[in-house]
Amino acid sequence: MTNNELGAFLRAHRSQVLPEDVGMPSHGRRRVPGLRREEVAVLAGMNADYYARLEQGRERHPSPQVLDALSRALRLDEDGRTHLCLLAGVVPDDRPASYGPETVGPALRRLIDGYPHTPAFVLNPALDILAANSLAEALFSPFERADNLARMVFLDPAARQFHTRWKRAAQATVANLRQAVGRDPDAPRPAALVRSLTAASAAFTELWHSHTVRGKTHEAKEFSHPEVGALSLTYQAFDVRSAPGLQLVIYHAEPGSPSAEALSLLGTLHATDRQGADGTVRAPGTRGH
Repeated sequence: MTNNELGAFLRAHRSQVLPEDVGMPSHGRRRVPGLRREEVAVLAGMNADYYARLEQGRERHPSPQVLDALSRALRLDEDGRTHLCLLAGVVPDDRPASYGPETVGPALRRLIDGYPHTPAFVLNPALDILAANSLAEALFSPFERADNLARMVFLDPAARQFHTRWKRAAQATVANLRQAVGRDPDAPRPAALVRSLTAASAAFTELWHSHTVRGKTHEAKEFSHPEVGALSLTYQAFDVRSAPGLQLVIYHAEPGSPSAEALSLLGTLHATDRQGADGTVRAPGTRGH
């Protein structure tokens, strides 16, 4: 991370918008892709020197009106606009807490265990898996440790086989983590995770510098599990009102589909694996042989 995150964010997103995307003529050879500073200023209806100061870090507190204009000029979605406002220190007073508790209460644990036929787990903003039901443990069993989604995607060798569309999964993971850092730059856990991933993964570093921001909502996922093969699942993410900052994530398969059958088989295999030959049930997370 830099000490001018606002400027870095603006530069990254300026480079991703082509003149033809916004109906502007393209004159002359461009040294770098995307819009020039002057073009962003024109689109946002502001002085070009003022915009340059924003990128250079000489001006760090633009008004909400300026941020709205920049969001439109750079074609930011709602997550991107919110992140831009947070970087500029423009934050609604009634925003939800950005970083929640590090433990999951008994009621929430009972809730995720109440989904026996679909994977369910709880995440904090740094994408740490704080609790998971049995089927989620089975789904993530190819990984050495099912502890943090970002670490698993970038540092665990199983990830590139498990995620059929690894690059897409990696992009989404970085975008989720970027949002967490933007909401609370002083939170130690996301910042420490970013530093460790940057030091260990060139792929993470490249994606991190794109400054893409996106929160978890719902999305289709394609997995390849060594025990049951291909899985096409969709997830929904829900904010936990009783523990602000945490999210409940639930995967599900289309009823009657091959993925639903494979998911059911995975649950059966995992339940059998947890039960020893003497009928003793092993603790969740332990694997039989």
